[in-house]
Amino acid sequence: MHHVYHMSYLQAIVIGIIQGIGELFPISSLGHTVLIPSWFGGSWATLVSQESLPESPYLAFVVGLHLATALVLLAFYIREWARIAKGFGRTLVRHRIETDAERLAWLIIIATIPVGILGLAFEHQFRVLFAKPLAAACFLTINGLILAAGEAFRRRNVRLAAAAGVPAAEISALASSPAIAPAAGQPARQTRFRDDAIVSMDAAAERELAGIGWLSSGLIGTAQALALLAGISREGIAMVGGLFRGLNNEDALRFSFLLSTPVIFAAGILKIGDLTGPLGAGVRGPVLAGALAAAGSSLFAIVFLSRYFKTRTLVPFAVYCLVFGVVSMIHFGIF
Repeated sequence: MHHVYHMSYLQAIVIGIIQGIGELFPISSLGHTVLIPSWFGGSWATLVSQESLPESPYLAFVVGLHLATALVLLAFYIREWARIAKGFGRTLVRHRIETDAERLAWLIIIATIPVGILGLAFEHQFRVLFAKPLAAACFLTINGLILAAGEAFRRRNVRLAAAAGVPAAEISALASSPAIAPAAGQPARQTRFRDDAIVSMDAAAERELAGIGWLSSGLIGTAQALALLAGISREGIAMVGGLFRGLNNEDALRFSFLLSTPVIFAAGILKIGDLTGPLGAGVRGPVLAGALAAAGSSLFAIVFLSRYFKTRTLVPFAVYCLVFGVVSMIHFGIF
């Protein structure tokens, strides 16, 4: 059995950057931590071959990277999480739901339960069977098709709304997230929970997310379990689910970040024993270096995507996944 004890700090940092970006971009971090080292070959490919082992030192390393990403997500949305947690607490006291924050708290719980159960039940089996370059390439291609379908559905909604004579302002809301007009006599900043220069979770966005519905939230949470397959993106699945429920790209991104945070964090906590036990004995230094790289790239990804999806779409990510997936299928299928 090969050991990851020989992982270099350069490898740790490169894979950390890949994981931080791939986890939050809708392109699958697990797929890229399988494919990119496999493309490099040599000792890099040896790391990937360990991921499908029953006891994988490389998996212990990847767990540390996931925890770093989850902590960055939690810290960046700490104000939103504080409101959601308070709302959840109020529902326990009053035994009813009254506000958008309270409803959103329960939607996140409903979405987390199915993906958590499926993850606990099938994570090991899926990793052993599918954490291989050719399988990851196939699923990355499927991920591209899923993203393309979500964008096509959103554009169809915009066209139908225009044909039905929906006001231009409402059609614009389907394509992007325009700023909320301030109330008379109030500055715009008072209508927002955070300065829009980076990312906002304004009252309208919270209301949109709270309107997703119980059934849709459960279905999207269940669909997120597909991210157990290397190449399928958890963020992509959640975003496309939000688009099918009528969200625009920016609100769909917010929804995916909120749904992903407890899932990523819980998965990391459940696997933390791998880092503290024998499997982590030889990777703790690289884990620290990789986690710092993952945290930095995760922060970049959050800020970049929050600005990007104000006006742009999933199309580039769909094209990227399709091209890289097909090229990788040809490469690993032949070689």
